[in-house]
Amino acid sequence: MAKYTGADCKLCRREGCKLFLKGDRCVTGKCAMDRRPTAPGQHGATAQRKKPTGYALQLREKQKVKRAYGVLERQFKNYYEEAKRNKGATGEVMLSLLERRLDNVVYRLGFGVSRGQARQLVNHGHFTVNGKKVNVPSYSVKLGDTISVVEVDKNKELFKEIKGSKIITPKWLEVNTTALSGKVTALPIRDDIDLSIAEHLIIELYSR
Repeated sequence: MAKYTGADCKLCRREGCKLFLKGDRCVTGKCAMDRRPTAPGQHGATAQRKKPTGYALQLREKQKVKRAYGVLERQFKNYYEEAKRNKGATGEVMLSLLERRLDNVVYRLGFGVSRGQARQLVNHGHFTVNGKKVNVPSYSVKLGDTISVVEVDKNKELFKEIKGSKIITPKWLEVNTTALSGKVTALPIRDDIDLSIAEHLIIELYSR
C-alpha cells in the first residue's frame, strides 16, 4: 500500500501549522515550525506573502487534514463519500469517521506519542479490539469497543512506561492504564477534534 515516506516536518511547514507528527519533538525547541515557520523550498518565504485564492485555501485545508490523520487521497475521498451517505453535516461526519480510525484511537488513548507511531504499533499487531487482534490502522471502532494491548506485549518497555500513568483522553474515550486498555464510551462529535479544521472548505472543494 502506498504511503508517504518523506520528512514529516516539511508537511507541517507546508500547511503552516503544527500537525504533531513527531510526538514530543513538536512541543520542544527542535520543532521545525518554531525554527523555520515558512513553506519548504527556496521560494517558501515568498509564497507565504502572496494572497491565496479560494481554491488554494480549500486545497490546503484538505491536505492538512489528510496529513494529520496520515491518509492518502483515495482513502480520504472514500471518507467523504461515506460521510455524504450518512445523516448529519457531511464535514462533521467525515471528521468523526477519521477520529474512529484504530490508529487514531490508539494515539488518543495515549498508547502512541503520535498518529504515525500508533499506526506502526497497530500494523505490528500490538492491539486487540474486543479480544481479537486487529492490525489494520483504518479499522473503524464502534460504540462499546474495547481496545487493549495484547497480553504478551504488556511488559515491553514502551508499554511499561505507560502502565499506571495518568493520561488525559477525549471525553468519548476512557482509558485504564493499569490494564493497558481503553473503551469507546461514545462516538466522537465535532467538539472532540483536537485540530483546528475548517471542514466546510473541504466539502466546498469536493463539491466543485
